[in-house]
Amino acid sequence: MTTSGEAVRTAAECCHDPECEHHYGYLNSKDNYLKRLRRIEGQVRGLQKMVAEEKYCIDILTQVSAATKALQSVALALLDEHMSTCVVRAARAGGDEAEVKLAEASDAIARLVRS
Repeated sequence: MTTSGEAVRTAAECCHDPECEHHYGYLNSKDNYLKRLRRIEGQVRGLQKMVAEEKYCIDILTQVSAATKALQSVALALLDEHMSTCVVRAARAGGDEAEVKLAEASDAIARLVRS
């Protein structure tokens, strides 16, 4: 609690509040991310069409690889923005929130490495 009786919000709770000055790092690039994801969506639709039209398997695999790389690129960019905003903000605040954000980032990196 603050001295005025208001509950102290975690960084994650604050990030969901449009009135808060803190926000997810990717929001400044949101339109760019949406554009990239729509392009990837188009690639996946193209893959469905290739399978439906019984295209050569190597050509399909080549396109799967391209879509996979595109998703990995988005994931790495989001991770970079998360580390430079949410994790840095939590680390500066310290305490349990900092530990939680570092653990989340570590888990996300491990998932990306495994994929």
